[in-house]
Amino acid sequence: MIGSHRRIRLSSPMWHYVAIAMDALLITVSALVCFRWYFGTVEQGPILDRYSLLVLAAIVMMFGFSRSIHRSWRGNSLLDMLHPVLLSWFYSLAIIVAWLYLSKTSTNVSRLWFGVWALSTLGTMCMARLVIYAVLRWLRSKGYNFKTVLIVGHGPISNFVQKAVADAPWSGLQIQAVVAPETLATHLHTASRRQPDEVWLCLQLGDKAGIETSLDALRHSTANIRLVPDWFSLKLMNHGISEMVGLQLLDLSASPINGAAHVVKVTEDMVLAALILVLISPLMLAIALAIKLTSPGPVLFKQMRHGWNGQEISVYKFRSMVVHQEHGSGVTQATRNDARITPLGAFLRRTSLDELPQFLNVLQGSMSIVGPRPHAVQHNEHYKELVPGYMRRHKVKPGITGWAQVNGFRGETDTLHKMEQRVLHDLFYIENISLWFDLKIIFLTVLKGFIHPNAH
Repeated sequence: MIGSHRRIRLSSPMWHYVAIAMDALLITVSALVCFRWYFGTVEQGPILDRYSLLVLAAIVMMFGFSRSIHRSWRGNSLLDMLHPVLLSWFYSLAIIVAWLYLSKTSTNVSRLWFGVWALSTLGTMCMARLVIYAVLRWLRSKGYNFKTVLIVGHGPISNFVQKAVADAPWSGLQIQAVVAPETLATHLHTASRRQPDEVWLCLQLGDKAGIETSLDALRHSTANIRLVPDWFSLKLMNHGISEMVGLQLLDLSASPINGAAHVVKVTEDMVLAALILVLISPLMLAIALAIKLTSPGPVLFKQMRHGWNGQEISVYKFRSMVVHQEHGSGVTQATRNDARITPLGAFLRRTSLDELPQFLNVLQGSMSIVGPRPHAVQHNEHYKELVPGYMRRHKVKPGITGWAQVNGFRGETDTLHKMEQRVLHDLFYIENISLWFDLKIIFLTVLKGFIHPNAH
């Protein structure tokens, strides 16, 4: 049964924001209940204000982990969903306790109240997820909130996968079609308005021609591409493994940021971005004032670029050019001695100060401090046809700085070779991503300075 279901796909962003609001409400309600239990009333004036700061801090901390604890968990176990909640809440409480200790205000807060609040909040958040898990499991069994899966390949592996998905209607996975490698490109072209969310290659690892044909047809796709191999050959491979509906899937092109690694990455971005913004806020204010006084037009320039999983995001920069209109739908790269660049803008671009507002993108969650630099949408459309593996750059969040930039590959890409080298360095970063690698890149960015001859 392929594509014969009546389905209504619910909005994932909607559920994401509902989950954030739910956690904020649970944290607040738990605090008020514990406050009334401990003090006998919720009308305590300054005391309530003091405790309210703890509640607000907890909400902010959990919001920082939102992409880890509020992401989709379809096809995975209940423990996989509850584990990041426990970990994120523990990290949040640890940060709050450290703050109370360093500010010497820990004696102003009841340890009994704090302990009961911490345990009751964790309990209510887990209980709420148990209820949501059960409800979504029922809804997905009825055909709502599904994800489409395109299966490539015919044979025993393909048959086994189709049966596993059919036996797990609660997962919300729907098989869009089953195609052969040689007809995959045609299928994607004819179904361009309904691209699959997942593509599973049910091919033997020895089927080199079939795998290469499939990957070539999928070179522009931002879907998660996974291989379902025979388990003996699996030992010969060195790729990540995902589990869905009881199936182990070999990741050929999937984001390396998940689980604990995602929590670490989000914590790194939120803490460093907030600290840096506090330190550079006087400088940003001075730059904004200088732009306003020296050139008519807005202070900030926004450009649409591709972010994580190919989604379009607005990237902020200080405006460094005169206000102008591009010819047609293209985007003309800035060149040396570009007449459109203002005198102040030239200085900002040489020193990379024009990119400081992107720390706001980091706090928004659309960018990371370290990652592949985001390119204009039009440039992506051009280079994805010319550079192998180009679209794999979008399997992580774009960054303010990256491995390519600290190795000198920045500025105008006036030759294909420059873009190829930039992409090679970006892919190296993605394949070796870690907290220590990020810290190394940040250190090299500061050590080598922000001024570079290619920045113009």
